[in-house]
Amino acid sequence: MQTQPNINTPHSTKKKWQIWWQLTRPHTLTAAFVPVLLGSALAIYETSLDAGLFIAMMVASLFLQIATNMFNEYYDFKRGNDTAESVGIGGAIVREGIKPHVVLNSALGLYGASILIGIYICMNSSWWLAAVGLLGMAIGYLYTGGPLPIAYTPFGEIISGFVMGMLLILISFFIQTGTVTTTSVLVAIPSLLLVGGIMLSNNIRDLDGDKEFGRKTLAILIGRPKAVKLLATMFIVSYIWVFILIVMQVVSPWLALVVLSAPKPINAIKGFKGKTIAYEMVPAMKNTAQTNTVFGLLLSIGLLIGYIL
Repeated sequence: MQTQPNINTPHSTKKKWQIWWQLTRPHTLTAAFVPVLLGSALAIYETSLDAGLFIAMMVASLFLQIATNMFNEYYDFKRGNDTAESVGIGGAIVREGIKPHVVLNSALGLYGASILIGIYICMNSSWWLAAVGLLGMAIGYLYTGGPLPIAYTPFGEIISGFVMGMLLILISFFIQTGTVTTTSVLVAIPSLLLVGGIMLSNNIRDLDGDKEFGRKTLAILIGRPKAVKLLATMFIVSYIWVFILIVMQVVSPWLALVVLSAPKPINAIKGFKGKTIAYEMVPAMKNTAQTNTVFGLLLSIGLLIGYIL
């Protein structure tokens, strides 16, 4: 029988805002705001930007990402997967003594706020988005909640990449333009790969611990060396994809600015090679998350420059 995890922790020396900020897992938040920025940058080629919808979409996306992280923190604790020594968690429960129900209720509160924002977005675009939004929220919960958490399966990368990468871009584009174009789908593909890469890097780092708890992540199934090679392939395809779109004149040549972000994925792969200890791979995971951030920002800047010029 599984015992209740111990949450007796020493009094934290951190300020309360620092504990809650860490609980949001700030290194993951780029997976929420970069796709919204990119989808909105694409939309200016079709219409004038609605600032209210842009801000609402940005806030809702951040709330949903933070809520997903809180569900992760809560359910990993309840299953006994997190300890004070765990790497890559917020640590609010096992290190800082925040009550589990407070974390869960905070996540549900953010979901509630997101629903209210979603109603505003639907009122000013299309009510069909309500179904899409509810699906995204369900996936966010089932990512680590429910009887078979998505994060514990080989499908975590593709599902997180699709929802937090491609789908966020397309929704952000749709609420501004009222449509989804072939170009918007094509430009969203690198984001799908890079957001999925964040998940893969997390699973590469946590492979040994995940295996101990019986998880069946993609990294476990193919092994760490092949998982690192897969991550490198995802990086390479993302860059090649953009240059193919440029050559085919689907997008502006200014999107070639993404090459400036290349040191990030290179450092990420170097940081994973030959490593087996979780904390030694933290810099590599950060470089992976930063790849998504810088790549997406440079794509957005390239789109804006191409539009202006």
